[in-house]
Amino acid sequence: MHDANHPHEHVHSHGHDHEHSHGHSHGGFDSPEQAAAMTAYMLEHNRRHAEELHEVCHKLEDMGKTAAAEKLGAALAAYKAGNESMAEALAALRES
Repeated sequence: MHDANHPHEHVHSHGHDHEHSHGHSHGGFDSPEQAAAMTAYMLEHNRRHAEELHEVCHKLEDMGKTAAAEKLGAALAAYKAGNESMAEALAALRES
């Protein structure tokens, strides 16, 4: 287990970019049940973000920013695919 800060940019729906670090530890759980709980939390968190991105896509379309909406729509599809994989991982964790 190690602690790490990973700097990366975030684009927020309130219209500005900024860089910040998230400190977190890798492997901060001791059982499959704890891993399942963390995965469930992260999946729900990601699903909320996907809903927000979907709304941003609609707003961009309404503004006539179709190219940006299409690109964001493609990113949203990838995000949703990742969420589906997380849901499958969670199901597998809960089976064991």
